[in-house]
Amino acid sequence: MKDSASRAGSILVAEDDPDIAASLEMILSGEGYLITLCGDGAEALEVADAGDHDLVLTDFRMPGLGGLELLRRLREARPQRPVILMTAHGNTDLAIEATKLGAYDYLLKPFDIAELLGTVGQAMRASRTVTRRVRLGEPAQAGQQGLIGRCRSMQRVYKDIGRFAPTDTSVLILGETGTGKEQVARALFQHSRRQGGPFIAVNCGAIPENLLESELFGHVRGAFTGATADRVGRFEQAHGGTLFLDEIGDLPLPVQVKLLRVLQDRRVQPLGGSRDVPVDVRILAATHQPLARLIAEKRFREDLYYRLNSAVISLPPLRERGEDLDELVDAFLAEAAAELALPVPEMTKPARGALARHNWPGNVRELRNVVRLAVLQSRGYPVSSEIIQGCIESDLASASASGGGDFHRVIAGPVREAIEAARREGAGRVLGDLVKAVEVQAIGRALDLAAGHLGKVSAWLGISRVTLRKKLAEHRLDAIKPGEERREK
Repeated sequence: MKDSASRAGSILVAEDDPDIAASLEMILSGEGYLITLCGDGAEALEVADAGDHDLVLTDFRMPGLGGLELLRRLREARPQRPVILMTAHGNTDLAIEATKLGAYDYLLKPFDIAELLGTVGQAMRASRTVTRRVRLGEPAQAGQQGLIGRCRSMQRVYKDIGRFAPTDTSVLILGETGTGKEQVARALFQHSRRQGGPFIAVNCGAIPENLLESELFGHVRGAFTGATADRVGRFEQAHGGTLFLDEIGDLPLPVQVKLLRVLQDRRVQPLGGSRDVPVDVRILAATHQPLARLIAEKRFREDLYYRLNSAVISLPPLRERGEDLDELVDAFLAEAAAELALPVPEMTKPARGALARHNWPGNVRELRNVVRLAVLQSRGYPVSSEIIQGCIESDLASASASGGGDFHRVIAGPVREAIEAARREGAGRVLGDLVKAVEVQAIGRALDLAAGHLGKVSAWLGISRVTLRKKLAEHRLDAIKPGEERREK
């Protein structure tokens, strides 16, 4: 248990109420964290100086050394360690003062457990982001991620990081899903003049649209239903440091307008508030989407694009990095073996050949997953091509079942199987069959959602009613009336 807890991270909790302290210990240790309890601020400061905790949770009101003073001293001693303030007395002044002093976030008592665990998880990831160095162009040590590879296109990436990191210019990081965009952002931060400040990462595609504005810019009490207290947004949390906006292509247009205003004025206005808050933040943004196409489709603002692309780093897909594959595989073998406490297995030549033949639609992230599965299945014995093939198919099936990964990754398995079958038989209708299958699913799902309303279906799919009727006849699909079940003839 101790080993797993140490991998999850260590947390110092400063709380003078023994019941609350015990509850926090039970909740957080149940998530795998290693917990150290202190009953007052002075003790917590002494323990923090002597230890190497990843995160500090401190109460606001404690006898002797209070939470704000403890926060100030902790930040002076180790500015990159996140500190979360806990209080039963949330107000605007406290939120502003805590943020000015460098608090990662603050939590209101009584705790919402989901919010507590979510905030702690984000802070722990931030702690690892700023303390674990991103190694460029060489294999990472066990437990330490890095940008690995020495091919010409990756060498260009390293040079771009070296050129852009020392400046305060915004950087747009482009690349397919799984190519390592977040690691490039961390490397830019770690080699910048802001490395002593916070690094705040926000996945714009993972936050519901109705919560995204509040997440970025904060809100005041009463701004919307459920806003029971003021909340500091990610821009304010990143003051003096770097804000990484991942999957910025998913930003809704109204939020894009407000983001553009913040980039121009360097001030934010919390949702429902009237005050402007100055922010000193460097922006790094990333996306796997073609922004030029989104601009043409009026789904991304052209003026925001030009604000963000002062400097651009483009990451190559893994399929274009063949000479780096063995180095990546060796690094991931060592990483997985250390994590799973298993010997580093030998990767046989046929297994490496199977890896080389795969197209890697999920890029480096997919390769890491496949190698980890292979290490787990081989249990220290040599990894065969059969194990690799099974792991590739298993990883693709997991992505498909969970709805995760991008479209290319999900359909890669069926495409490969169809082409292999056609190759064995000497001929086939792979493209036609796959296109038909996709059309049947897309039209059928749209018919279900539209309750058979052909006007809605044609609008959603972007085809005319004439074309839609031809497709219905071609695929022998029935349009349905409300309440009826669609059927294929």
